[in-house]
Amino acid sequence: MEHFLQILESLQLYHIIIISVLFGAFVVQAFYYLFFYAKTLRYSRKIRKGKISFLDKKPPVSVIICAKNESENLWNFLPSILTQDYPNYEVIVINDGSTDESEEILSILGTQYPHLYRTYLPSEAKFISTKKMALTVGIKAAKHELLLLTDADCEPASKDWIANMVRNFDAQTDVVLGYGAYFKKKGFVGKLVSYDTFTITLQYMGFALAGKPYMGVGRNLAYRKSLFFKNKGFASHLKLQSGDDDLFISEVANKHNTRVEVSPESVTYSVPKETFKSWYIQKFRHLTTSPYYKASAKALIGFEVFSRFIFYASFITALVFNNMWLSIAAGSIFLLRCLIQILVVNLCAKKMNEQRFYLSILFFDIFLPLINLYIMIFGKKRRKHNSINWE
Repeated sequence: MEHFLQILESLQLYHIIIISVLFGAFVVQAFYYLFFYAKTLRYSRKIRKGKISFLDKKPPVSVIICAKNESENLWNFLPSILTQDYPNYEVIVINDGSTDESEEILSILGTQYPHLYRTYLPSEAKFISTKKMALTVGIKAAKHELLLLTDADCEPASKDWIANMVRNFDAQTDVVLGYGAYFKKKGFVGKLVSYDTFTITLQYMGFALAGKPYMGVGRNLAYRKSLFFKNKGFASHLKLQSGDDDLFISEVANKHNTRVEVSPESVTYSVPKETFKSWYIQKFRHLTTSPYYKASAKALIGFEVFSRFIFYASFITALVFNNMWLSIAAGSIFLLRCLIQILVVNLCAKKMNEQRFYLSILFFDIFLPLINLYIMIFGKKRRKHNSINWE
């Protein structure tokens, strides 16, 4: 006790304030990781213990794919969707004004797979988002109530992709959120893309499991056809090129009608960007929709980022004062947060068959918010170009 009092006496008031701020930011960060992001782990355990109910039947499904100049990807990946182990489904590919060999490849595959149907959007069609219009055309053509959406460059992790996504559609469920991962690729950009994608997934799945769904990804997403038309499709955000997945889900999803699918067999994999510039452009396009999220979702996301900034700022400040006891306390809190972060991220990654992240987490944890902040500040000047296909 006497030793503890001596330590307190060596600390100034501003030292105590700094360590208190650091500890407060740590508590907020730990809450996000242990309450929100770790929810997929707890949900997986519930499934394993039989506490989550699924459909016994396998209702008919329409798989919707929009393709624009994706001839190579259609040839490489579409067969894995056409050969799913599912009794009754159709695959509708909308040729979004392609000028490559997409139509020829679809014609060849159509002779082999009678449940493949194709339609098209003329190349001269003038819309801010031809993808939204193409998806609308495909959804109107769908024969079945349940829609499963993915992209032309996506490959399911297993032949049970459809079965695992659709098993969630009980009487109350209108929306199912899946994980759209990227193929593992060596190098900085590959690691960056994987980490960014996976942590965003932990965020939107964790929020959804907490009853606060706010987005999904078009690479792996399912909803009811009737829900789409009840919401008037993408009408409220047709002025934006993006938003066919996240803004639509933000509008229609709630804690009662939304479920997530976390099994490794339900994951889809797509081709990641090869250069930092191409990833940055893709990131910019995706972030142009974030200002249109619900206020509650923006507050939850923003508070996490703000607490992270306060955490790092107060930690660095604590080190600057060069007080031994202050540095020890700050270092201990910092290491504890790192431990929680590494454990949660990698345990979730293991469950979903994603690559692991260790020392790279610290760099990406600081780097990605800075990139996002740069885009949000300077991107405002360029949002008037939102109609441009940045990819």
